[in-house]
Amino acid sequence: MAKGPHAFRTISEAAEELGVPQHVLRFWETKFSFIRPMKRAGGRRFYRPQDIAVLRGVRALLHDEGYTIKGVQKLHKDQGVRRLAAAGEGRAAPEAGVEPDFRPDEAVDIGGEARDRLSFALADLEAVKARLDSLLKGR
Repeated sequence: MAKGPHAFRTISEAAEELGVPQHVLRFWETKFSFIRPMKRAGGRRFYRPQDIAVLRGVRALLHDEGYTIKGVQKLHKDQGVRRLAAAGEGRAAPEAGVEPDFRPDEAVDIGGEARDRLSFALADLEAVKARLDSLLKGR
């Protein structure tokens, strides 16, 4: 039975989906600070859907577009994790004109890495909420 699109993936499942060996994913974690799978007891890694999207972008940039590791690091620093995920989908950059749902009156620039962490946390919370909602409906 195949996992759903929002299910977490083990390192073996992620490696198979991306077409790279598991040791490559572990190596990328050492080179790219933005690759942070969840780790459970014993160090077992679980990749969220957004992790897979970013990894797909890293793979495309390194293997298909000829970027170096330093080049991908610079691209992340300059343009953020959304640019990397877009590369994995074959897009050059996030879609122009797409505005976030929430725009505070006074925007605060928190920086790319902090924004990425918050985006991942929000996605995790939304997934947990959806799961809880489905469990509560089954009462």
